Amino acid sequence: MKGSAIALFIVVLCTLITVEAPAQTFGHGSDTNNPTFEASLFKDLSFRNIGPYRGGRSVAVAGHDAQPYTFYAGFTGGGVFKTTDGGNTWKNITDGYFKTGSVGAIDIADSDPNVIYVGMGETDIRGNMSAGDGMYRTTDAGKTWTWLGMGESQFIGDIEVHPTDPDVVWIAAMGKLFGTDGNEERGVFKTTDGGKTWKKVL
Repeated sequence: MKGSAIALFIVVLCTLITVEAPAQTFGHGSDTNNPTFEASLFKDLSFRNIGPYRGGRSVAVAGHDAQPYTFYAGFTGGGVFKTTDGGNTWKNITDGYFKTGSVGAIDIADSDPNVIYVGMGETDIRGNMSAGDGMYRTTDAGKTWTWLGMGESQFIGDIEVHPTDPDVVWIAAMGKLFGTDGNEERGVFKTTDGGKTWKKVL
């Protein structure tokens, strides 16, 4: 009886598995379009290259709600470029301030668009990556920059500035990527004084 019960269970299970499930649809009825998307509103839009016209890759870009035409782009070998006209023109704003050119992350303080943090070191792991030299900060929208240490972090992949306090910041530091010896400046770090001091929190 036990063997026949097991056999019956297997037959029922196989039958259930082979029953074809109905196709999943989105929208109304058989309409697979997103019902909140009106294609006619976007028919005249197309992508275009807005520069800056230079070689290299970018893994970091940031903007602020209060300045819809201003953006900052960090490149893997060219520092940070800024546009104030929606990408029609770009200007390098870090030459002469940054010791290295490879940028991994940018974040603008929600509470003050003049306060911007930049973490150095390309963060897309590949065979020929350029390490960075830590963190930088500007309080005048990129006119001048201050180095904030974390020089051994090498690759900073993310920055999060507190929404109401521009002096409170978290960064994700990858540290040395290759070799067996690790380093202390790897993990999540926090500052509460605008980058004067950093504490490892993870």
